Amino acid sequence: MGELRLMKGNEALAEAMIRAGCDAYFGYPITPQSEVLEYLSVDATQRTGMVVLQAESEVAAINMIYGAAGCGKRVMTTSSSPGISLMQEGLSYIAGAELPCLLVNVSRGGPGLGTIQPSQADYFQSVKGGGHGDYYLIVLAPSSVQEMVDFVKLGFELGEKYRNPVMILADGAIGQMMEKVELFDQVPRTDRKYEWATQGREKGKDRTFITSLHIIPEKMEEINHTLQRKYKVIRETEVRYQTTNIEDADYIFTGFGLGARICMKAMELGREKGYKIGVVRPITLFPFPMQLFNEIGGKVKAILDVEMNAGQMVEDVRLGVNGQTPVHFYGRMGGVIPSPDEILEYFETNILGGANE
Repeated sequence: MGELRLMKGNEALAEAMIRAGCDAYFGYPITPQSEVLEYLSVDATQRTGMVVLQAESEVAAINMIYGAAGCGKRVMTTSSSPGISLMQEGLSYIAGAELPCLLVNVSRGGPGLGTIQPSQADYFQSVKGGGHGDYYLIVLAPSSVQEMVDFVKLGFELGEKYRNPVMILADGAIGQMMEKVELFDQVPRTDRKYEWATQGREKGKDRTFITSLHIIPEKMEEINHTLQRKYKVIRETEVRYQTTNIEDADYIFTGFGLGARICMKAMELGREKGYKIGVVRPITLFPFPMQLFNEIGGKVKAILDVEMNAGQMVEDVRLGVNGQTPVHFYGRMGGVIPSPDEILEYFETNILGGANE
């Protein structure tokens, strides 16, 4: 068993970054994730030699990530919703250049500057590319402080496996809550050598150039086809999800991150009343578990999607179900967190009640 600690989500995330052998962190403080930079600034450099730098802006931070990732370094940044929006151009460049890096969005309510309270309204931005061009991030959605830790290590591994940026899409509640976590052992920082990385001029070797600029349209199309083939492999091999009590379920509650956690409690309350409810929790938002929802769609009476937004993941749920069963949506916005009781009440009134009309 690894080391056990009681930690806040943001601080557990930062500790995992150090232990995962991260070479450099470039970021800018914004609530509700400012503790990440604060934690790293204390002793990360002394412990492992990791570079920790507060950039002058989120735009600067993502371009520092671009440069360091191009050198083959294990690099990471964190921010919250408006800050992630500022990073979108740089993210598109990184995806186009096929460079691995890890980003964390500890989401807050919007649009605009919005509120510092937790939200899930950045789903579309995260899973549909966010910036310009045909590209995807691999997106992981933690529902606990433990997964804030685990997904750092997993995120680095996936990014380096596919040479692709990876995002951990959390929210302000998970970033601020305290839970017991099991920390993995320190992974030493290594002097990694990648054939694709810029290593400077070496005798007898051609120089390596990394760019996302290709003036000839046929070359740009070839790059795009290469990216699409990679995304196809990711869709086929990296889907992750969690299911609970779906074997005998007549109804399914689904949500991601904190929403899935609330669905679990609503399911328990419903089961106590005799309702056969199961829960499906997508862990990877890209790639999304389309096939699972397609299989479930033909077996249950209805699906209730719960999110802290106006309805975003529900579109992918409906695509997966493909019209086989009704898909309902319940959401709260602007930083309001739904309760298990109100979810169950909505289920009884609008799904069970509607079926009896």
